[in-house]
Amino acid sequence: MLTVAYIGFGNSVCEYHLPYVDERKDFIKVKYIYRREEDRVGDIEREEWYPEINFTSDLDQVMQDENVNLIVVNTPNQFHTYYSKLALNNGKNVLCEKPFAETPQEAREVFELAKEKGLYAFSNQNRRYDADMRTLRKVIESDVLGDIVEVESHYDYFRPEHAQNYIGFEKISGVGVHPLDQIVSLFGVPKRVVYDCRSIANPGKADDYYDFDMFYNRFKAVVKTNYYVKLEYPRFIAHGTKGSFIMPQLGHNSDVIRKPGRIKLEKTEHPEDLWGTLSYINEKGEDITCKIPVEQNDYGQIYNNINDVIENGAEKIVKDEEIIAVLEIVENGIQAAKEAE
Repeated sequence: MLTVAYIGFGNSVCEYHLPYVDERKDFIKVKYIYRREEDRVGDIEREEWYPEINFTSDLDQVMQDENVNLIVVNTPNQFHTYYSKLALNNGKNVLCEKPFAETPQEAREVFELAKEKGLYAFSNQNRRYDADMRTLRKVIESDVLGDIVEVESHYDYFRPEHAQNYIGFEKISGVGVHPLDQIVSLFGVPKRVVYDCRSIANPGKADDYYDFDMFYNRFKAVVKTNYYVKLEYPRFIAHGTKGSFIMPQLGHNSDVIRKPGRIKLEKTEHPEDLWGTLSYINEKGEDITCKIPVEQNDYGQIYNNINDVIENGAEKIVKDEEIIAVLEIVENGIQAAKEAE
């Protein structure tokens, strides 16, 4: 049984964690949510949505509770490593939000500490289980495309005003880390990466445009985000020696407006115009073109794996070396953006 305590109570806890945990009460209990007292001022109403959870500003109470065996770190990025190490040093397994750490070296330190303590550190790369990503994975793993030649991942916006006013280097680590991890989850760590990371409006001062060319054996994957895309690209484009697959955009999570109150999961039935399009030559030499229904997203798969790892010694789905490799790509991309002209 996972007995969980969350550090932090941002929107991602309410939207991407607790609804999926609610569906797994047979092996998960949320006992605490820790919040600093100053963060609770004027924001107590949301706590009332979860009467079964103990909200506390006493971190020692959480860390010293012997029943808690998983700490979920959901804080601003700069505190991820601090709280992950604190949890491990108090004998707790840890699940940390993305990015797992601010640098690859920090990630290595957390993994080494977990190994030393006989515990586990997990990264919440839940976007591996997006509906569009699960649909792409299903098609690729079916082998109907033959040997993969090229895959493109586009996570674009049309927000020119935002891009023009944005100064900073948090886009790659905050947004880009997800599609980078998705590609690594499909194909592993690339042999080589070519970086085009910059800002259109503020070169050398921001990282809101990025294009990663990730090279594998005889094929490449492109991960790209651009804040000046008025007409949408497909979310994914995949070409193989036997066919092609196009997956439309399903919209950005950040565009969803939630009503106040506890979020309950509902099955999403995507209309056929948002289904993927698959065209390939089958084993009989026939030319087949068909629509592929959109899979359901399920961010709770991360918790399924965590429970299986802790209780049964299963293998981690999100592997340590994958996390470090993605963080290295992120670090190199940010450096490229800083040096862009």
